[in-house]
Amino acid sequence: MLSKDKIKSWLSHPNRLTLYRIAAIPGIVLLLMFPNRFCTFIAALLFSAAAITDYLDGYFARLHGLESKFGRIMDPVADKLLASSAFIMLSSHGWVPGWIVCIIIGREIAVTGLRNFAVENREDIAASSLGKYKTGFQIAAIIPLLFHYPYFGVNFHAIGTMFLWAALVLTVWSGVDYFIKFKKHLKI
Repeated sequence: MLSKDKIKSWLSHPNRLTLYRIAAIPGIVLLLMFPNRFCTFIAALLFSAAAITDYLDGYFARLHGLESKFGRIMDPVADKLLASSAFIMLSSHGWVPGWIVCIIIGREIAVTGLRNFAVENREDIAASSLGKYKTGFQIAAIIPLLFHYPYFGVNFHAIGTMFLWAALVLTVWSGVDYFIKFKKHLKI
């Protein structure tokens, strides 16, 4: 039988939290295939819980000295998969303009490619504060956009749209910033 401490340890391991974030994606996508008040509400809660694991995995990794190569690689991949899946589903319902989703996902793929190139050349491109703000604003946009419907007189879609525009600006700005910083290391 598993003890409380064993369960707590298992559930708080940073790499498991990263994998939980990835495992939440099919549930969010499935729920959004049925865009009604109940399913979007549950999808927003599931996305919120998954987004919280992004903070917790880094916190536990630093707290317990459990930083790993797997975590350094998969944590940002999990973030991108989670946000991209949500944005694609939101766009499929017409709740977010497709061109914004293309820019956001395009930036994520381009920066991931840049980071992979940097690793091949033994360079490290750590997440910048702009990148962290970008992620925060994307999450702040996605959650109310997933709720979509008004609750208690609050227009969640309008709130999400406001954060989406800020996320778009930060997404482009941080992407350009990554390429400018890395250009110094290129011999082009």
